[in-house]
Amino acid sequence: TTICCVLFDTPLEEAALTALMRQLEQDVINSETTGKVSLCAKWMPGNNTSSPESRRDAAKLQHFLGMTAKEYRSIFWRSFTIQSSWSFDKMMAYGYMYALEKPLRKIYPDDDDFYAALKRHTETFNITPHVSPFIMTLGVAMEEENAKEENFDTDSINNVKVGLMGPLSGIGDSFFWGTFRVIAAGIGIGLAQQGNILGAVIYFLLYTSIHFITKIIAGKYGYKLGTSFLENASENHMMEKLSYGASILGMTVIGAMIATMVSLQTTLSFTLSGTETTLQSIFDQIFPGLLPLAATFLCVWLYKKNVKTIYIILGIFALCILGCAVGIL
Repeated sequence: TTICCVLFDTPLEEAALTALMRQLEQDVINSETTGKVSLCAKWMPGNNTSSPESRRDAAKLQHFLGMTAKEYRSIFWRSFTIQSSWSFDKMMAYGYMYALEKPLRKIYPDDDDFYAALKRHTETFNITPHVSPFIMTLGVAMEEENAKEENFDTDSINNVKVGLMGPLSGIGDSFFWGTFRVIAAGIGIGLAQQGNILGAVIYFLLYTSIHFITKIIAGKYGYKLGTSFLENASENHMMEKLSYGASILGMTVIGAMIATMVSLQTTLSFTLSGTETTLQSIFDQIFPGLLPLAATFLCVWLYKKNVKTIYIILGIFALCILGCAVGIL
């Protein structure tokens, strides 16, 4: 390690960095097979040192090996803007793409690859904002692997995103909207009722500090999980299995959203043998939720026919208003 670092700022710098990277990759493999590794990682220069030379060498290694502290901080701060470009069709997708812009530019120096990666991350995305850095840094790790592996399945990147955003949102909503916010507000309200201005301050500081800490930890472990997992997944074809499982989970989440969030019923009725029967009751006996499912498939079909989303939304408004006016909805 020391010999390689001595070669920094010389014509042999890239060769020295490549040698260090290959040794670290081999140590990762050996740690999981034979358990015997070199001392390369132990003697690596670090950022937390008083030596300016060591900090400089550490910065070079970080930049060569992967995401540096600068890109990591960029994801952290930009994750707070994930809802600033929210839309009904893409939800948080553009905020997610903005958060990953700098790391993606570093991973893909070529403009075509960079823009393709940005477009990949404009697919519909929605999650509890507090835990979003976990998927963001995991996505960065997958993009790094895509840049290294020629046969990497880029569809797996979005499949993993869609598969994880539902379960993570369930956890995030429960803890933040249903627990942390309520506890912090309870403490703040207790002081505010006494006329103490610290009630509002404590609520803000307590809830915000939990928010910050969660984002830091989520971002850190999302990237670590991604890099370590992907190295092993490429060898035993686990990525294909994960992508397949994540796509199934994603479709399950979408199916649950259709059943719980899309509401459409008809008020049409008719008299049969002296008994009034509603058409909706027949639909419910045949297939509960049939009309919401049919409406969803119709919207998907129109979207695939390149009908603009805004036209689909306006069409839904018009049909609902007209249906209510004539008494069929």
